[in-house]
Amino acid sequence: MTDEIKKLSDTGRVDALLPPEMALACEAAGAAKAKRDDVALLILGVLAGAFIAFGAMFMTIVITGAGDLPWGMVRLLAGLVFSLGLVLVIVGGAELFTGDALMIVAFASRRITLRSLLRAWLLVYIGNIAGAVGTAALVFLAGQHGFAGGAVGKTALAIASIKAGLPTGQLFFLAVLCNVLVCLAVWMSFGARSAADKVMVIVPPIAAFVAAGLEHCVANLYLLPYALAIKFWAGPEFWTAIGGSATDYAALTTVNVAHNVVVATIGNLIGGSLLVGAVYWFVYLRRR
Repeated sequence: MTDEIKKLSDTGRVDALLPPEMALACEAAGAAKAKRDDVALLILGVLAGAFIAFGAMFMTIVITGAGDLPWGMVRLLAGLVFSLGLVLVIVGGAELFTGDALMIVAFASRRITLRSLLRAWLLVYIGNIAGAVGTAALVFLAGQHGFAGGAVGKTALAIASIKAGLPTGQLFFLAVLCNVLVCLAVWMSFGARSAADKVMVIVPPIAAFVAAGLEHCVANLYLLPYALAIKFWAGPEFWTAIGGSATDYAALTTVNVAHNVVVATIGNLIGGSLLVGAVYWFVYLRRR
């Protein structure tokens, strides 16, 4: 079947792949990822963490001062611009932990071992942490929180405070739902035949998860550390500009940030691997 897909590509077919062919492409991609060396996986993971951080940075800037719009429209706008992150990952080429939950398809087909699956997940996740947190540090050092008279920093603090205050159960299910949509975006990209096709199938699911207030662990690895840096290290002129103080963000603590990231990671992994990858494997590939 894999040879048949290659043959279709070689004959210049322009139609999108059908779901059974997408399943084979997903399986092959998972097997290829597992064969990459440690350094490649780490570097591609760093890139993906930075790319998702760029999307989160873009979102924070765009929704700053958008409070006059209806709440739903602000959320939609946030989702549309945040989509930049996954577009960069898929089209630019990088390894995102949440998208790589679909490697479960290759594992279920016995194309890769459990050890190679866990190795890839771990290395990519470490890279994602480095890329997202490192980008947060660079953005803070660039002084972006002071833009618009401190309004950008105030928006970042507000976003992170809500996330840091989520109870465990709600956070978990928000994360499960989030990666269902993320992995559906990645899944559909396997059927795309051009960069434009990939962008068109990526944007709607990503915009939906952001608009719905769902929780993505890698995005949070940028949003939460960035807000913590503002809270701990922003100068007095910033607090004067926004008319507030660090004590106004009591929920934003290192413990709550760690709690959010851990629970969101578990929920994301379950949502992507079991509710998307395993389901599509069962439907299209189990009889092989």
